[in-house]
Amino acid sequence: MVWVIGRKGMLGSQVCRTLSENKVDFLGTDSGVSILDYSVLENFASGKDISFIVNCAAYTAVDRAESEAEKARALNADGPRNIARLAKKLGVPFIHISTDYVFGGTASSPISEDTPIEPIGVYGATKAEGEKAVAEETDDFYILRTAWLYGWAGKNFVYTMIRAMNSRESVKVVNDQKGTPTNCVTLALVILRIIGKRTKGEVVPNGVYHVTDLGETTWFGFTKEIRKQALEMGILTNKGCAVNPCATDEYPTPAKRPAYSVLDKTKVQEVLGIALPDWQESLAGFLRSESFDNERIR
Repeated sequence: MVWVIGRKGMLGSQVCRTLSENKVDFLGTDSGVSILDYSVLENFASGKDISFIVNCAAYTAVDRAESEAEKARALNADGPRNIARLAKKLGVPFIHISTDYVFGGTASSPISEDTPIEPIGVYGATKAEGEKAVAEETDDFYILRTAWLYGWAGKNFVYTMIRAMNSRESVKVVNDQKGTPTNCVTLALVILRIIGKRTKGEVVPNGVYHVTDLGETTWFGFTKEIRKQALEMGILTNKGCAVNPCATDEYPTPAKRPAYSVLDKTKVQEVLGIALPDWQESLAGFLRSESFDNERIR
């Protein structure tokens, strides 16, 4: 049985749905089973036939993390350490989710897994600490770094921009940060693939993997594509809303963002024998999905 921690979050909700659709037995927990208390985790796991642990719980408020460093560190580093320690005791593989924010944004070509990390903010630093903690506590781990996630559950950039474009004459979007938009479905299917291969006794080397959709764009480019596809589908009804580019410096935020965080996905595709989708294709799938929540764009 797969234990999904953080089941109510955007990614956790999708992972649970993907497991259910593929008839994989799982149980999900959220804040009611605190990852900050090892004994709570241990007591919950007692007597259960757990074969895999997937951690989707995290502190993800990038700007707020600058003033809540200890809270971010607890959820992004201390919690994963507790889970990894328990996974080691139970003798089960552990999948942990990390982020492109562990990099500083100084690269100019897709970033491989062995590139030295250099976080430039509290959020990225605490996620880097979490990666280190996991690797220290267990050998049987998979750290999946992802980026620019969106999905049907919870707030995300796609819902936010469609809502904004439906209610305004124009929107300004940053055009000097480059990365890859990623549908939660893509990441959930990679998690499913790892679980499936391990369950069959196949070898999936432990370590760090980069998992996003393919291609690259800016937040401005992402918004333009959202506008184009949403108009075609009739989701965006305000045809007159203009999308204008701006520089990061025009909208200063408490946390500095990486200017370039495109991740190289060669490793995960070769190891798992899969072909990841282009980000535009994944966006189209999301907008056309029965899971798309129209209430979130009003």
